[in-house]
Amino acid sequence: MSKQYEKETICVQSGWQPKNGEPRVLPIYQSTTFKYETSEQMGRLFDLEEAGYFYTRLQNPTNEYVAAKICELEGGVAAMLTSSGQAANYYAVFNICEAGDHVVLSSTVYGGTFNLITCTMKKMGIECTVVDPDDDEETLGRAFRENTKCVLAETIANPALVVLDIEKFARLAHSHQVPLIVDNTFATPINCNPFAWGADIVTHSTTKYMDGHAMSVGGCIVDSGNFDWAAYPEKFPGLCTPDESYHGITYTEKFGRAAYITKATSQLMRDLGSIQAPQNAFLLNVGLETLPLRMERHCYNAQRTAEYLEAHEKVAWVNYPGLQNNKYHELAQKYMPNGTCGVIAFGLKGGREAAARMMDKLKLAAIVTHVADARTCVLHPASHTHRQMNDEQLVEAGVAPDMIRLSVGIENVKDIIADLEQALETAE
Repeated sequence: MSKQYEKETICVQSGWQPKNGEPRVLPIYQSTTFKYETSEQMGRLFDLEEAGYFYTRLQNPTNEYVAAKICELEGGVAAMLTSSGQAANYYAVFNICEAGDHVVLSSTVYGGTFNLITCTMKKMGIECTVVDPDDDEETLGRAFRENTKCVLAETIANPALVVLDIEKFARLAHSHQVPLIVDNTFATPINCNPFAWGADIVTHSTTKYMDGHAMSVGGCIVDSGNFDWAAYPEKFPGLCTPDESYHGITYTEKFGRAAYITKATSQLMRDLGSIQAPQNAFLLNVGLETLPLRMERHCYNAQRTAEYLEAHEKVAWVNYPGLQNNKYHELAQKYMPNGTCGVIAFGLKGGREAAARMMDKLKLAAIVTHVADARTCVLHPASHTHRQMNDEQLVEAGVAPDMIRLSVGIENVKDIIADLEQALETAE
């Protein structure tokens, strides 16, 4: 969009810009291939000499318009959709790392991301040092090595709800000549723009608040265009030296600030193929149109619910950054003054067994392996999403054995609290 609109307007109007006589609603380009008149035209597309579409695994109009909308919301220069949030984090790291490289990882990231970096990518020869995001800069600085290529963290950790000090991590990353990659899934660009605080690359599981209705799995990577890869050619040869698998292109020379996303698309998506289906991108776009409205309601409902739980005699502890006495309240006010997210973590005085009994009694809130959609849902991370972790790793990730992850929906908050009230009666 030519004019810089507010986020609410971007969510509705950005991306697809229909011309005279074209559909008002973003079309689903449900086609694997795209026709051209001459062989020369197709060849120029394969040489990356022209922009266009030739195969949906690499680029699709529906996906491109939705990626452009998310890119504008985050204030980036380029973005790409992926088949899932996991794929987004994998591509974001693997785009600049190879065997023999090293990653600094926040200990409190989502369990699936933790396993991806510490286990699966380790098998690929990429090492990782796990750090406590609350440590001071001197302590964190000791995690970096000569072969460190990036730092990965979350703006709001899932499910520990640790609020990242983005400026601190950006300073550390840049002082060691590497980019900061931030997963902004929980806060969304409505409540936080990490680029404004020094982050270089943002990822999302669009499956969560962006889609908002538990209909489609997806992910997104957005590049700020601010990290100067060409300043460190020996550290980032994949971007700064010719790619022999793609006609000897040097991405930083040919594409400038769009080098990172162009490489991820033309190299990683070409070879690994984790593209988001156009149908899913269409559904994601519908969700994005109401994202600001829903985030406002999610945050309002979560604040009220957290205050209710904090005052309940059977509740042992509540973790929600919106609470005045929360450890991360000050950071939340700095980076997300309009609200954080709709997710609350809490534990019961009766421990793990009481948590299971209480969850089984819920009627409105459903026990599902999901979070951050319009419907209130609940999960026991130690038994479900993080069960691949041992006890030591759970502690590092901020996941207590009795932790209940409550994702507060957009229903009437009185009904949400009433459902908790009747379920808590059984929690002894």
